[in-house]
Amino acid sequence: MDDQPIEPEEQPAPPVATTEAYIRRAVEIVDAARPMPLSASVMISKEEVIDVLEAALREMPAELESARFLLRERDDVLNRARADAEAIIRDASSRAEQLVQRTEVVRAAEEKARRIVAQAETDGRRLQMEVEDFCDQRLASFEVALDRVRQAVEQGRAKLQPTTEAAPEAEAEPDEDRAAFFDQEQG
Repeated sequence: MDDQPIEPEEQPAPPVATTEAYIRRAVEIVDAARPMPLSASVMISKEEVIDVLEAALREMPAELESARFLLRERDDVLNRARADAEAIIRDASSRAEQLVQRTEVVRAAEEKARRIVAQAETDGRRLQMEVEDFCDQRLASFEVALDRVRQAVEQGRAKLQPTTEAAPEAEAEPDEDRAAFFDQEQG
């Protein structure tokens, strides 16, 4: 296993996989650390761990931007659907005015416009739920990855703590010696 930090790949990779790879690498570094002689502590390369964690932090804004992009995309789809629905309603109203004598045609156009609006709203809600599910899944994977890092750091810190043995309690002096000591002060 080489101890070099993971460098970002040249090919675009899904941001979550990249960040997760950095975090997994940090955990591997801590897990693979060599124990110090005559100690429960281990030696890790501070620079290497910091490099890996900083690389993960650099990737996180990209992942958050990806989630924001999905939210903007969802809003754009909803806005286009609303604009399309409004255009259809305007078109239907215009035709209705032209075909006043044909009320059935007007009613059918309005009904179609309502169905389209209802469908657009349903599609918008579905897209919103999908985006929210996607964001929730990504945040859950961040949570898991960060929890793993937290556990690895805790384990690493625990390994670095010196072990202390309880100091033997001092033997109590006999009461006679104490009394003699205090008697000397008086006399």
